[in-house]
Amino acid sequence: MSSVSPRALVVADETPVSRTRRARKMYRSLHERYPYAHCELDFTTPLELLVATILSAQTTDVGVNKVTPIVFAKYPTAADYANADRTELETIIQPTGFYRAKTDSLIKLGIALVERFDGEVPPRLKDLVTLPGVGRKTANVVLGNAFDIPGITVDTHFGRLARRFGWTEEEDPVKVEHEVGRLFMRKDWTMLSHVVIFHGRRTCHAKKPACGACPVAQWCPSYGAGETDPDKAAKLLKYELAPK
Repeated sequence: MSSVSPRALVVADETPVSRTRRARKMYRSLHERYPYAHCELDFTTPLELLVATILSAQTTDVGVNKVTPIVFAKYPTAADYANADRTELETIIQPTGFYRAKTDSLIKLGIALVERFDGEVPPRLKDLVTLPGVGRKTANVVLGNAFDIPGITVDTHFGRLARRFGWTEEEDPVKVEHEVGRLFMRKDWTMLSHVVIFHGRRTCHAKKPACGACPVAQWCPSYGAGETDPDKAAKLLKYELAPK
């Protein structure tokens, strides 16, 4: 007897048009659940967001936000990172983990910004990805949230949910970005990233998804991978969705 759910079989046979329609229904429902979804890294300038995003690798946004007030106050410009004392910077960002590699990236980032972009963060993907420590994910975070230029941020949450939702079967983040991007209007890409990431952190967890408390359950081919009882599922919710 097949262990594949009937929903998964339907999704496997759906046309590109049907998949697009289903994906957009899911997005609208997630937007209704998380109308306040936003980048959870604290920042006030493109440089601050770029630095915070680099620091967020392999750690939580909450942890980064505890460190960045000190970092931003001490290093307000790209030149400050370029001329930073390595040991001092390592000590400040140590709580974020991988602090030696991150320090190296930040110093090299500062140098590159000063030498190639007059100390300013460039608002173009093709320029951002040439900077030390900056890949497409980081570049799209900065473009979408600091420059209001639409971009899809494929972090671990987004990639996991995009596959669970049947929007893509790709594992490579760049392929996920492009395949999912074709399902949605470009103007929605940044908010799409926010609501999917919010959902991954709050409801559709990696090990114990709260299927019974999920607003997109009716369209999800992975429904049943987690707890389907509404009351039990509600107890799995995190952050502001958790029962009081």
